[in-house]
Amino acid sequence: MNTNNPSLLALQVPRHTDSIEGQVALRIAAHLNRGSESLPHDISERLRFGRERALALALQQRRKASTVVVAHAVGLSGRAAVLGGPPSVWLRLASALPLVVLVAGLVLIQHHHDFEQITAAAEIDSALLADELPPAAYGDPGFSEFLRSAEAP
Repeated sequence: MNTNNPSLLALQVPRHTDSIEGQVALRIAAHLNRGSESLPHDISERLRFGRERALALALQQRRKASTVVVAHAVGLSGRAAVLGGPPSVWLRLASALPLVVLVAGLVLIQHHHDFEQITAAAEIDSALLADELPPAAYGDPGFSEFLRSAEAP
């Protein structure tokens, strides 16, 4: 076996440490089991109860963690369910974009309407000022009677 190649050493190290860790864990467990045999009955019962409680809590946490992972996965699959985490910044911006476009469109429509009214008023004012009659003549009741009689032959 070539021990000069660092990639081979890196591949072999985890397997070697796993077996050492497993052996150490077995030795510690055997030592604790031997020590627990010499304990009084009430202490061993309290330890047994504590172990059972810790295992039940660990099982609960595993179940909770697995449901959180499943819920997060469901939330990411097309955002069909509300079980996922909080929406991203891009999703919030994309959700607000239609509202921004709507408000901008309404503002532009109002601006165009105001501009059209100003243009129409300016055309009427320029026609009145360019006419031969003075503007006060249009307010005279006799002038409107004159215009009606001129229309009828």
